Amino acid sequence: MATEILKNYPAYKPAKAKEEYMNARQLAHFRKMLEEMKRELSQDIDRTVHTMQDEATIFADPNDRASQESDMSLELRNRDRERKLIKKIDETIARIIAKDYGYCDSCGVEIGIKRLEARPTATLCIDCKTLDELRERQVAK
Repeated sequence: MATEILKNYPAYKPAKAKEEYMNARQLAHFRKMLEEMKRELSQDIDRTVHTMQDEATIFADPNDRASQESDMSLELRNRDRERKLIKKIDETIARIIAKDYGYCDSCGVEIGIKRLEARPTATLCIDCKTLDELRERQVAK
């Protein structure tokens, strides 16, 4: 869902060849992108709630009931994921307001426009994220 929104959102185009990283124009671009993502996700959640209320039927056949419960469970898991993403979007918007957006939480280096275009809620640069994922895999073994 979120990646669909990002595909429809125009990429950042610099005003000049060498512009300052995370200038006001860039911050405004990412804030607008995040607010659009949040709006789309909220609408999708509302739509799901209404659909689930409308489709709440008690089936006599146990197989139909089980199928409906399975479908609703899957929908609720997806919506929960989207709810968590909305929370992360709110935290990211707060970082933009604090002018702390676009820098790695771990090492402080610039995350990069291209990475933020792909994942606007990123808080780690690609190197720190790669190391984080390697540690995660080692612990999981």
